[in-house]
Amino acid sequence: MFTRRAVTASSLALLAGCATGNGASAPAPRGRPAIGSFGIDMTAVNPNVKPGDDFFQYVNGAWLDSNTIPDDRVSWGTNEMLIVKAEHDVRAIIEEAAASGGAPGSNRQKIADYYNAYLDHDAIDARGLEPIQASLAQIAALRTHEDVVRFVGTPGNGVSFPIAIYIGLDERDPNRYLPQMTHGGLGLPEREYYRSDGRQFPELRAGYEAACANMLGLIGQRDGAAKAAGIIALERRIAELHWPVADRRERERTYNLLTRAQVRALAPNFPWDAYFEARGLENQNEVVVAELSAMGPLANLVVATPVATWRDYLSWHFVRARSPVLPRVIDDANFDFFGKQLNGQQRQRERWQRAIQAVNGALGEAVGELYVQRHFPPETKAQALELVENMRRAYGERIDQSPWMSAETKVRAREKLATFRPKIGYPDRWKDYSGFEVRAGDAYGNQQRLAIWDWQNDLNRLGRPSDREEWFMNPHSVNAYYNPPFNEIVFPAGYLQPPLFDPNADPAVNYGAIGGVIGHEMGHGFDDQGAKSDAHGVLRDWWNEDDVRRFREVTDRLADQYSQFEPLPGLRLNGRLSLGENIGDCGGLQVALHAYRISLNGEEPPVLEGTTGLQRFFMGRAQHRKQLQREQALRNQVMTGPHSPARYRINGPARNMDAWYEAFNVQPGDALYLPPEERVTIW
Repeated sequence: MFTRRAVTASSLALLAGCATGNGASAPAPRGRPAIGSFGIDMTAVNPNVKPGDDFFQYVNGAWLDSNTIPDDRVSWGTNEMLIVKAEHDVRAIIEEAAASGGAPGSNRQKIADYYNAYLDHDAIDARGLEPIQASLAQIAALRTHEDVVRFVGTPGNGVSFPIAIYIGLDERDPNRYLPQMTHGGLGLPEREYYRSDGRQFPELRAGYEAACANMLGLIGQRDGAAKAAGIIALERRIAELHWPVADRRERERTYNLLTRAQVRALAPNFPWDAYFEARGLENQNEVVVAELSAMGPLANLVVATPVATWRDYLSWHFVRARSPVLPRVIDDANFDFFGKQLNGQQRQRERWQRAIQAVNGALGEAVGELYVQRHFPPETKAQALELVENMRRAYGERIDQSPWMSAETKVRAREKLATFRPKIGYPDRWKDYSGFEVRAGDAYGNQQRLAIWDWQNDLNRLGRPSDREEWFMNPHSVNAYYNPPFNEIVFPAGYLQPPLFDPNADPAVNYGAIGGVIGHEMGHGFDDQGAKSDAHGVLRDWWNEDDVRRFREVTDRLADQYSQFEPLPGLRLNGRLSLGENIGDCGGLQVALHAYRISLNGEEPPVLEGTTGLQRFFMGRAQHRKQLQREQALRNQVMTGPHSPARYRINGPARNMDAWYEAFNVQPGDALYLPPEERVTIW
């Protein structure tokens, strides 16, 4: 519940090491920050860059100039360093479990056996292609389009396909689960990779086709080049029917509740009943279809394409999806294109790192339970929860002060804010892995059994109330999220580490860093898509029409702003695609600053090493986002991802905040300067 507890300087004790309450206790002395003397690495600053020209470079430029991206990564920065730390922490936990083992059927036994089996590439090499031979024979035996969809729908056969069916929350009724249908079927990241003739795309398509031909040859198929050409031609036809990536953000457009009869009517010749039966959904009469206008044409394309082409396509995608647990020659071939050429990664990560990643994907909460016992003390969770409440109060005041929102909608927005549920650190109830069988020395079989077990768990959700205790990230993940149907914000323990969250850092730094992230995730509840769910997570219209119009006017201006940023020559940001995250960044930082100012209780913060409190606030945010990125990965992010690149996640919000201009004396003529009337304030 929303608390109206005053935010005082000591209420950031969670971050500043001070006593909480109403001033009854004197502040406790802080320990030494993890970074610098107050939480900012001042050696990273490039004093030769004016803050008003490129704030990202000003705060981080010296670090960016003196660091390089490790050859096994596509980016390097604060988040990646936190991930590496979490990997090493988890490695110690997993290897202890692997060394000591555990009782048969215990989580420790499963962690140990899954890890060791994945780690033993020599044993995987020794088995060769034997694990996939039966599945490849099944594919080779497909004779009809019904055979094709039955194979695709069978649990454990998971492959990319033009029509995908999964189980998800009903966004119009978040208390239940329903089958969901969306489009898929592409090997390259997004449809424009097949459509664009600009710059590197013809070369990427040629590389993709060559990789496909090579992989088919490695699994013993003849005429790999001709088959690969047919596969790519098919994927280009699929891509033409896909929705643009920005359109897929529109939640009301991607919610279409259909009966099975209505689904059949989309493409009467497609074997829908066989597909649903193979998925174990034969008794389900309702399905939510995302890209409705694409489903019929895609289904018609499936039945219009010769089965022989589908056999080639399925062979390619089946092997590619399982390459990490197949012999090195398969694994390396897959990496050569998808790692090196597509993303610019120079070498594969160490096998132990990939084994940890695999365990995290299979048994993440079992690992997380051990992780939080060592690395996340209970007081940290309590402190983080208090900060959330501080941010909640600040957000409420920003809503009250909003010049574009009507009084009626403010009441409803306040209601939604009050019902925000924070989840901090780790779940209150751990996931039950008792039904998942892990066998020693069987990396491939473990992955297959995981897929089947996961799908059965999803099927078991149908007809049951939604599980609001479920987490969609592991406790040791270096990330956070907002979940609209549950109206919840989730901050895993792995993310609550310096420099994002440092109990000994200056409060201004922490408000800019973790405060900005909390504000960002809260802001998703009120961004252009999150705002379409009410206080109970129901997808519906709860704003009046005038508010919607005014909100769109403001957010359109923000989208236009970001669309002017050009990370690579000729490649601008898609301000519509990244709008939700940009709203979260801009609004979240505004709210975090509001909370910081409240915390000062009318007092001036100290000047530390020549920096004011306001400067440290913005620098804390910028430091958290420092990052180097390979060109290929940057291009992929711009074209497919909802987040703006790191530079623009700093410069974009800053240039819209009057306080930043004040803090760094930004003047007309500076590259980032915006006249006051062009600055966008959403919250």
